Amino acid sequence: MNVLSPQVAGLFYPSEPARLTEEVKTLLSRAAGHGTGRAEWPKALIVPHAGYRYSAPVAAEGYALLAPGRERIRRVVLLGTGHRGPRHGLATTMRDALATPLGAVPIDSEGRQTALGFLQVSVEEIAFRGEHSLEVQLPFLQIVLSHFSVVPLLVGRASAGEVAEVLDALWGGPETLVVVSSDMTHYFDCDTARGRDQQTARAVVALRADDIPPDGFCCHGGVCGLVALAARRGMSAIAAALRNSGDTSGERESVVGYGAFAFYEPTVAR
Repeated sequence: MNVLSPQVAGLFYPSEPARLTEEVKTLLSRAAGHGTGRAEWPKALIVPHAGYRYSAPVAAEGYALLAPGRERIRRVVLLGTGHRGPRHGLATTMRDALATPLGAVPIDSEGRQTALGFLQVSVEEIAFRGEHSLEVQLPFLQIVLSHFSVVPLLVGRASAGEVAEVLDALWGGPETLVVVSSDMTHYFDCDTARGRDQQTARAVVALRADDIPPDGFCCHGGVCGLVALAARRGMSAIAAALRNSGDTSGERESVVGYGAFAFYEPTVAR
C-alpha cells in the first residue's frame, strides 16, 4: 500500500499515539455539550487547521457534533488550503492512504476518480509534501468516526463555482461528510480580527457566499463553494465556535482567527 506518512506529527499535534488520543478525546469531551439533544449530525463542517495548541479547541466544537453519525458516516470529502500548491484548481493524490500516528486512513478511489473527472481537479503529489491543512483534521475524524475513507482535495486558486461543482458530484447521502479545513483572518490585532471574523461568520450562517471577503478564510474558494452549494440545497448553518489565537496564546497584536461551522440538510432521513 502506498501511504503518505505523517507530515506534521510532532509539530502541529502530538506524535505519540496515546498522547494524541488523550488530547483529542479531552477536547471533544469539553465540547460535547453542543451536540446534546440533536439526533442528526451535520452534513458539512468548516474547521480550523492551525497547531492544536491554538485551534484544536475550536475544531473540537465542530467535530463533537458528529457523535450521532459515528457509525453512519463512511466517507469524508476533505478539502483544505493548499499552502504549497496547487496554483490553480484543486489537487488530489494517487496515494492509497493518508497516515497519522493513529493509523492509516484509506483514500476512496472511486470518489477520487469522480473528482478527477472535472477539469479543475488534477493530481499534484508535491502539493501534499509538508502540507498540514488536511492532516491535522484526520486524528479528530479517527476518534469521532468508527470507520471511514477520505477523498483528499487541496484548494488553490479555484472559484466557488468550481469547488461547488466537485462537491455536488461527491455529495452522496448520510454516509458522506464534507469537511473544509480553513483558518479565518490572519495577522490583524485581536480586536480587529474579532470584529472581522464576526462579520464573516454572519455571512456564513446566512449562507451568503458573495458576502464572504477574500481574506475572510484562507481556503476562500473551498469555503465559498460549500456555502454556495449549501444555499442552493436549502441547508441551514450554525457557528459552533469563534475565537482567535490571542484567546489561547495571549498575543494580541497579531492573531489568526478560527471558526467552527456546521451545515445541516433541510430534511433528515437517517
